[in-house]
Amino acid sequence: MTTAKISTVSKVLLLIVAALFIGSIFVPMWQIELNAPQYPEGLVLKLHANKIGGDVDIINGLNHYIGMATLHTENFIEFKILPYVFAGFGLISLLLIFVAKRKAILFFFITYIVFIALAGIDFYRWNYEYGHNLDPNAAIRVPGMAYQPPLLGYKQLLNFGAYSIPDTGGWMLTGAGILLFAIIFKEYHLFKKRS
Repeated sequence: MTTAKISTVSKVLLLIVAALFIGSIFVPMWQIELNAPQYPEGLVLKLHANKIGGDVDIINGLNHYIGMATLHTENFIEFKILPYVFAGFGLISLLLIFVAKRKAILFFFITYIVFIALAGIDFYRWNYEYGHNLDPNAAIRVPGMAYQPPLLGYKQLLNFGAYSIPDTGGWMLTGAGILLFAIIFKEYHLFKKRS
């Protein structure tokens, strides 16, 4: 009879998953790069788990002219919550090594996917409000123009090209998800072969 306990390989992978979750707290998770002729070196906004970094002051100065709200870490509750979320995911991954149950890992993986979906929706909402709620008294006004950065990929915003892509922490979180999926595939693969 096939046991529901996970293999040693899966336990090692869970240890790596835990390290990826915890490590993602200390590096930028996402970046929005802005390129324009007057900024040939480019400008970048770095989103960490706990703060906004990069060329924030320059971007805030530019945003003032088109009526966009300025960015400040303290205005976003997400930066207070995310470090605890990822630390919690890391601790759960470690706990799962000792629980060693396939169903527990499957439930955790589904929970993580739901979290990623909700985080994506929240990031889209944040981008939408940031790009659409403009000051009507701004120095530069283009009728019908919104400045919503892309959720992922490239978008032209006036003379700026905006690239929204994962940074180191984002790739670490992606890696954690892939490894969790690999564990589930491995642990349930033999079970499916039985039938």
